[in-house]
Amino acid sequence: MRGDVLAGITVALVMVPQSLAYAQLGSLPPYIGLYAALLPAIVGALFGSCGQLSTGPVALTALLTGASLLPLARPDTPEFVALAALLALLSGLIQLALGALRLGWLLNLLSHPVLMGFINAAALIICLSQVPPLLGLAMPRSDRFLADLAHAFGGPALPHLPSALFGLGALAALVLLRRAAPRLPGVLLVAAGATLASALGGFEAAGGQVVGRIPAGLPALALPAIDLGAAIALLPAAFVIALVSFMEVASSARLISGKTRQPWNQNQELIGQGLAKLTASVCGALPVSASFSRSALNYASGARSGLSSLVSAAVVLLALLYLTPLLHHLPVPVLAAIILLAVANLIDFGALTRAWRISRDDGLAAALTFCATLAFAPNIQNGILTGLLLSLALMLYRGMKPRIALLGLHADGTYRDLERFGLAHPHPRLVILRFDSPLTFVTAATFEEGMLRAVRAQADVRVVLVSGAGINDIDATGLHTLAGLDERLRAQGCRLAFCGLKKQVIDALQRDGLWQRLGDTAGYRTEQQALDALLPTLP
Repeated sequence: MRGDVLAGITVALVMVPQSLAYAQLGSLPPYIGLYAALLPAIVGALFGSCGQLSTGPVALTALLTGASLLPLARPDTPEFVALAALLALLSGLIQLALGALRLGWLLNLLSHPVLMGFINAAALIICLSQVPPLLGLAMPRSDRFLADLAHAFGGPALPHLPSALFGLGALAALVLLRRAAPRLPGVLLVAAGATLASALGGFEAAGGQVVGRIPAGLPALALPAIDLGAAIALLPAAFVIALVSFMEVASSARLISGKTRQPWNQNQELIGQGLAKLTASVCGALPVSASFSRSALNYASGARSGLSSLVSAAVVLLALLYLTPLLHHLPVPVLAAIILLAVANLIDFGALTRAWRISRDDGLAAALTFCATLAFAPNIQNGILTGLLLSLALMLYRGMKPRIALLGLHADGTYRDLERFGLAHPHPRLVILRFDSPLTFVTAATFEEGMLRAVRAQADVRVVLVSGAGINDIDATGLHTLAGLDERLRAQGCRLAFCGLKKQVIDALQRDGLWQRLGDTAGYRTEQQALDALLPTLP
């Protein structure tokens, strides 16, 4: 228990100031972040599958929340806070339903390059959005983020000197503490020092923006009011939050389970995170998720079970009950510095260049998602939806163009791509075609085109041998295509043969009756066995 207790306290010392900052990022009152760090953290630990995950407010989810709600309500109003709770309810129900129906695999439809394009753009947007408050500049909020940012820096107002000193000083102190004393709770130390300096120096009286009054005590538990029109308008955003937040959860869980060698269950984690979001909605808070940085800190500090999250929640409870008056003078520029340092670690432009180097399709998907997210900001959910559609389209396109190769005998005794290795056909009247894909409605036309090219590959082909080890599935369209090719080849005096077919494909051929029509020429196990049987029958 010692490791869990120490880890819980360590994470809480970071979570309290981060919760205030991330609520501010979502255009919500700072105390909403503390509500999101209390009961949701407990529920996520009790019902999840990876005990080291730290559930609470996170930057990406907070940004998505604020961007989704801005078209529907004005910040700093009760309606805005109520819509945030409704968004938490909807995104939690989506995750809970996916986990209960064991549909977690659906979240894998978003490719890694697309996800990295979105995360890099979102992290860049977050960092840019925090520069004005870091310097004490006012920034308007509209549906055009880049125009708002240009207005903040291009307007007549100059940076507020005390705010800039607090913001830049806090940022420098955070960087210095991270490098010189990484084991110390740098976020808490900087926040506490800045709060004390703000209170003693009259920062608020000098025109600086502070956190202000935080209601003491616990949140009132109640289901959010269900407005059908608002719920329908928020559904796309709820889906995106459910998707993106679980991607962050999955990344943390995979990393930690790889180190601990303890399995984690994708569907169970969906249930745990869904219930945590539902709890956040009952607390009147914003949607929560498992923080990548806090989860890593939790594990590195000795956490081995969900007990650490219970300890963290206990520290947050103490802060809500007894420490809220002390947070009044916490400068908003310091919160901006905390967000900047936490989110800057998410920026990894190298991932985009690696995707482009590996595959031009993946690189294009990552780049377009990155640009779309920036263009749609602050409605960055449109960027991830663009990436999702693009990812699915590329997957379908690649699936329609599988690799097809004609084979020849290589010097190592195997049959390999004759065009790549400069090999000859095994016989003037026989060609071997390898098809590396399931034979389904998506690939049937490509397979048929490849077969017809194989027949024309030599002047007088009498046998086309299909090396079918790569065909791991076949559907009704594939069977229909095979039957049509068999009839067409027979009419031309040519035979169709197979080798290496898998059991599931043979079973489908037998149920269709095509296996019996093909006869003995469909059951060869290797190319060499097929050639030994077929070549003596050729004139």
